Amino acid sequence: MERKSARRNPGSAPAKKRVSAKDAHADEFLSRAEHALAKQYLPRITACLSELSDEDIWWRPNAASNSAGNLVLHLAGNMHQWIVSGLGGAPDIRNRDAEFSDTRSIGGRLLAAMLTREVRAANRVLKRLTAADLRAQYTIQKHPHVTGMDAVQRVVEHVAYHAGQIIYLTKLRLGKDLGFTHLPGEKKPRRKQG
Repeated sequence: MERKSARRNPGSAPAKKRVSAKDAHADEFLSRAEHALAKQYLPRITACLSELSDEDIWWRPNAASNSAGNLVLHLAGNMHQWIVSGLGGAPDIRNRDAEFSDTRSIGGRLLAAMLTREVRAANRVLKRLTAADLRAQYTIQKHPHVTGMDAVQRVVEHVAYHAGQIIYLTKLRLGKDLGFTHLPGEKKPRRKQG
């Protein structure tokens, strides 16, 4: 994904495309955000949903905690409100309270599809943002003067935070390592055959 602008001098050969340092930093920031959402956090969350039973997806350790299902609904709603709507201009259709009060047993496949759809929609918006869009100010979720960069950063941090909670809830329910992380050079334990 490159956002480059070309300059051309009349009467000369076509100039090489140039990117200002500011635009290159914006491109790198947006590229990393897209990668984090689609390649880092989404696969881990959907892997957790595929490992958990529908009952486990909606299990809460106590009344003050959320289920993995509620967290997925919350992430989808937040991403839509802040990026798809806030930066992309789509209607804001979010019902934040319902994300936490919902205890219906939406299955893991449907939750994964909902989150995947929002990540893809958010990444389509991120792909078309410019450095000027990142500097511009928006009002999102009644917060005035939010820059585009602030909005993107908040969403990525928010997804990371709740992905960690979903992973922890999954480990609590399954009692096993999910194999998402390892140290560089570390050999993964071999699985026993048969």
